[in-house]
Amino acid sequence: MGPHPAVAAIRLAVRRVLHDVLTEHQTNPTTTPDAPTPLVLVACSGGADSMALASALAFEARKLPVRAGGITVDHGLQDGSDSRATEVAGRMTALGLTPVEAVTVTVGREGGPEAAARDARYAALDAAAARHGATAVLLGHTRDDQAETVLLGLARGSGIRSLSGMAAVSGATRRYRRPFLQLDRQTVRKACIAQELAVWDDPHNSDPAYTRSRLRHEGLPALEKALGKGVVEALARTAQLSRDDADALDTWAADAETAVRDEAGALECAKLFGLPPAVRRRVLRRAVIAEGAPAGSLFARHIEEVDRLITGWRGQGAINLPGRVEARRQGGRLVIRQG
Repeated sequence: MGPHPAVAAIRLAVRRVLHDVLTEHQTNPTTTPDAPTPLVLVACSGGADSMALASALAFEARKLPVRAGGITVDHGLQDGSDSRATEVAGRMTALGLTPVEAVTVTVGREGGPEAAARDARYAALDAAAARHGATAVLLGHTRDDQAETVLLGLARGSGIRSLSGMAAVSGATRRYRRPFLQLDRQTVRKACIAQELAVWDDPHNSDPAYTRSRLRHEGLPALEKALGKGVVEALARTAQLSRDDADALDTWAADAETAVRDEAGALECAKLFGLPPAVRRRVLRRAVIAEGAPAGSLFARHIEEVDRLITGWRGQGAINLPGRVEARRQGGRLVIRQG
């Protein structure tokens, strides 16, 4: 008899991602025949999503020329978190993953507790991937997580890029892979039960002090009650459609950016004014980030203020932006620099 349907579904999702990683590894011009097989790490918190992912990775990697390891991050935000991280690392080792590492991080305050924890976690994962020479890091985000991300983006009013949610592949080197974006949370949890995997339910996930927790336990159920079942699936489809549109607009903006700069590389306000608003704002965002503004702290309202220097010029002064960056209009040029 074959595996439980939920187990089969998560294994298939991981198998597809591993095949993609292998294909990219083999077609990489820098890869040589005697190069070591690629290492794929799973980021595991010990929750149902990431434990199911760790289990599927361990199972599928045995059948492919892939090494499989795991990383768990201790944010230090709860009593006993260090012991829990050690326990999660032990569970991954028991699954057959190697190398396995528990990493402790210090969470700052910038952007709020959820954003600060996320920034610290990704920094730790980047460092671990570099340290171990990993080709990819698998993340256990599900279709439900995607729906929540879309709604949070909608609430922030951050535009179509926020509505596009999380990408199946992300990171400058295509490091991060999310195999479960087409699977719902219930399927993943069923897979854990079928395999008798011990999981840890993070109390922060049900703490109403956190925005995502309130959305998960109050917001989405209210939407489903008002609109009927299928809200999560519809939001996930919205994410993909929005991503396609956003990617096209980003490409347009990248091509347009050269045309709106003068010979010295300065942005010309008259040429910026002639661009479609969606393209112009993307050019401005790219320029602001290039001068040092953190992308995660740069919201639509910031870019709208800069855009008014182009479309609503009334002699206003410099605009202060995250990362101590400022933008001002000067002599028909838009000057963006560290303040």
